[in-house]
Amino acid sequence: MIIRYLFGLLALIALAFFWWLMFQIIWPYSSGRTDIDFLLSKQQWVREWHYMAAFYLHVFSSLWILAAGLTQFSTYLLRRWPFLHRWIGKIYVGIILLVSGPAALVMAVYASGGWLTKASFITLSLVWWWATWLAYRAIREKKVREHRIWMVRSYALTLSAITLRLMQYCLAMYTTLDPSESYTLVAWPSWLLNWFIAEILLYYSEK
Repeated sequence: MIIRYLFGLLALIALAFFWWLMFQIIWPYSSGRTDIDFLLSKQQWVREWHYMAAFYLHVFSSLWILAAGLTQFSTYLLRRWPFLHRWIGKIYVGIILLVSGPAALVMAVYASGGWLTKASFITLSLVWWWATWLAYRAIREKKVREHRIWMVRSYALTLSAITLRLMQYCLAMYTTLDPSESYTLVAWPSWLLNWFIAEILLYYSEK
C-alpha cells in the first residue's frame, strides 16, 4: 500500500513538472507571433485561418487537458469529492471531443515529414478521440470498469505530447539528426509506447 502510494505521488510530481514545461513551451504563442518555435516550420500555412485556428485551439486546450487528466485517477478525489471528479472529467472529455481532438486532426493533415508522419498523427488523433468517446459512453452506461480502462488509454495518448518532446530532446542531445529527421523518427513511437505502457498497467491492475 505504501509503495503504491509513493509511486502515485512520484507520478503526480513528474506529471506536474512536465505540465509546467509544456506551459513554458506553449505560453510564447499567446503573443500571436507566427515566426517562433514550431510555427517557423509552418510558414507556408500561417496565413491559412483554418490551420492557425486548429493550432491555437489544440495547443492551448492541451494545458487544460493535461491538468484535468492529472486528477481523474485519484481515488482520494473520487471518494471525497465525486462531484468534482465528474465535473473535471466532463471538462477533459468535452475539450478532447469538441475542441482538441478535431483540431489535432486538422494539424495532422499538415504534419511535416511526409506521408508516414502524417499517417501517424492522423491515426493518433482518431484513436485518441475514439478512446475518449468510449470512456464517455461507458460511464454514461454506468460501466465503471470499462470507463476506467478507456480513460487510462485516453490519458496515455494525451501524454504523447510530452513523450514526443522528450524523445526529440534525447535525439537532439545524443545524435546528430536535425529536428525534421527526429520529428519523423519519433512520430509513431511517441504514442505507441504510451499505449503499450497503458496496456501493461491495465493488465497488472486487473490481476
